[in-house]
Amino acid sequence: MNEFFIKKLSTISFIFIPIIFLWHPSWLGFLGVQPYWPLFWLLPWAMINGSINGLVFGLFLGLILDSITLDNNFSQIPGLILCGFFFGRIKPHSDILVGHFRYGLICSFGSFLCGTLYLAQILSRNFSDGNFLIFIPGVKNILAEVFLTGLFAPFICSQFMRMLKFARRKLW
Repeated sequence: MNEFFIKKLSTISFIFIPIIFLWHPSWLGFLGVQPYWPLFWLLPWAMINGSINGLVFGLFLGLILDSITLDNNFSQIPGLILCGFFFGRIKPHSDILVGHFRYGLICSFGSFLCGTLYLAQILSRNFSDGNFLIFIPGVKNILAEVFLTGLFAPFICSQFMRMLKFARRKLW
């Protein structure tokens, strides 16, 4: 039974992403914004499995998250695909302290990229309105999301990295 969970650890942790995304725990928020939860799983998984697998699972994450959100006009797929591809090109660092802070910086960059691409979709759809002052709260949300993602990433990504490396070691 324990061997089954070790083999399916990455799949089980992948299932928790939409659950946390829908749960949206308000006590972890800042200015009414949550961290960008998919990056916490995508970064360690793509670093271990490579850029092509990161791209594919970025696509899967985007499809799942787009299917469970209420607003069907805008997509999270482009940002997650780019992040999965770029995260896969980064190799794990041997120094533990540097690795933890690196997770925060990389996830902050990924959150900024995903948030900017999402806001660009909103701007392109509503470009004819002409009142760009309406979109200033969107920039505030992106900056708050980048801050929270970078703050929580060293804790969460390091645990996921340890978990995925352990499961991979047990399989071989």
